[in-house]
Amino acid sequence: MFDHTYDNPVISGFHPDPSVCRVGDDYYLVCSSFEYFPGLPLFHSRDLVHWEQIGNVLDRPSQLPLPLPGSKASGGLYAPTIRHHDGFFWVVDTNVDGGGNFVVRAERPEGPWSDPVWIDVEGIDPDLAWEEDGACWCAFSGPAGGINLARIDPVEGTVLEGPFPTWSGSGLKYPEAPHLLRVGDWWYLLIAEGGTERGHAVSVARARSPRGPWEGAPGNPLLSHSGTGRPIQNTGHADLVQAPDGGWWMVLLGVRPRGFTPDVHVLGRETFLTPVEWDEDGWPVVAPVPERHRAPGGAWHPVPAPPARDDFDGTALAPHWISPFARPEGSWSLTERPGSLVLHATGPTLDTPGYTFVGRRQQHHECRVTALVDPGTGRGGLCVRLDEAHHYEVEVGDGEVRVVARIGPLSQTVAQRLAPPGPLTLGVTVRTSDLVPASPLLTGGHTTGPDTLAFWLGDPDAPGAHPLAELDGRYLSTEVAGGFTGRVIGMYATEGAVAFDWFAYTPAQDG
Repeated sequence: MFDHTYDNPVISGFHPDPSVCRVGDDYYLVCSSFEYFPGLPLFHSRDLVHWEQIGNVLDRPSQLPLPLPGSKASGGLYAPTIRHHDGFFWVVDTNVDGGGNFVVRAERPEGPWSDPVWIDVEGIDPDLAWEEDGACWCAFSGPAGGINLARIDPVEGTVLEGPFPTWSGSGLKYPEAPHLLRVGDWWYLLIAEGGTERGHAVSVARARSPRGPWEGAPGNPLLSHSGTGRPIQNTGHADLVQAPDGGWWMVLLGVRPRGFTPDVHVLGRETFLTPVEWDEDGWPVVAPVPERHRAPGGAWHPVPAPPARDDFDGTALAPHWISPFARPEGSWSLTERPGSLVLHATGPTLDTPGYTFVGRRQQHHECRVTALVDPGTGRGGLCVRLDEAHHYEVEVGDGEVRVVARIGPLSQTVAQRLAPPGPLTLGVTVRTSDLVPASPLLTGGHTTGPDTLAFWLGDPDAPGAHPLAELDGRYLSTEVAGGFTGRVIGMYATEGAVAFDWFAYTPAQDG
């Protein structure tokens, strides 16, 4: 048998709050998606290392109400839990902008998933666990702090017992994200605390029954990188899974901050994997999350990387394409101009929710994005988005191409030039700052941020491309903008109809 190693993160880019379950030799993992539609990306793996997105749990508008006005960036869908029980896959989650806590289920992970069944409990980050007699427990972070527990009917959504308080953690702030698991004769309650920033941590308690009483582990927090110099930070919000060989593994979120102090992260909170041992007293033990580690034993199942270029030749968009808040019928089409994605403007600006945008998560610290755009009589282009108040874009319309930067309350056109008639290629490159020399295109001529974003008329790697502007990437970071998400790079239209013949996302080798 060959020994393999893996690199962290195992799912890069904005894929936070991972929850995992195993069914036979297959693993399934779901992540938070916040204000984006479709919601809750769903991944499959045979080895815990190589993950392929096989869909989204909530892919119908009826499943995901994110009403406007009212919904906001970093609202929407918070931390989900996925479990398999009694022949069904179950996902429980919170929609903070549209109804509260709910359960959906499916016979197959690819779906179709049911419409939400709403649960009458107040809080966030719900979890599901079943006793041997079929009793179903929902643990969640209560509105007054601490972890609450209720016995529910997951099919009807009714509360049968409780809710009542269980455990409030080891004393750190924001005890949340509970996962209730039965291991041997003990019930374990795994939680996040310390906040999802640099103080993030994983802690654990146990009891003989879900009703308690609960005792915290003497070594809590079980895991935290707070105050360390490790390149992976904000470690927390974990779930546990047992491999077929009996070994235990933890999936959790973390970030990879970069740049001059204070370090910032731009890819969002990502999914990491780390091994778990059990001590002689029956408590889980987790070492600091490694950048590289020996892989789980047994099967090794690499999956092909998604194609770098999407020519929009299919009948549906690939599952990694997402849109803020909604993707209304009539705002996009793959059939109106076969072989192209046509976007119809639903709002005149990217500064206010209600615009037409189709994008994908930035998953690498260095990458190149290009697209062939035909604006016709409309206006649109490529945008790097964090939220409505933090985004950069290169767009074409009215015979000109321009670069616009929105940072907080300020919006400025930083470059513009005449555009040639007909379809043209627009490009964005992202480079880490330690590789970026001083440039006259860069405001101030230098950067202390984590990366630099360059905007182009033409393919940046092809002869004849015109550099337009370079912007400091720190302003599109969570530490500047706030929130729970990461960068999303995509296509948009703010006037008329804009056709995209293809879109290409090419990562650098180092990721």
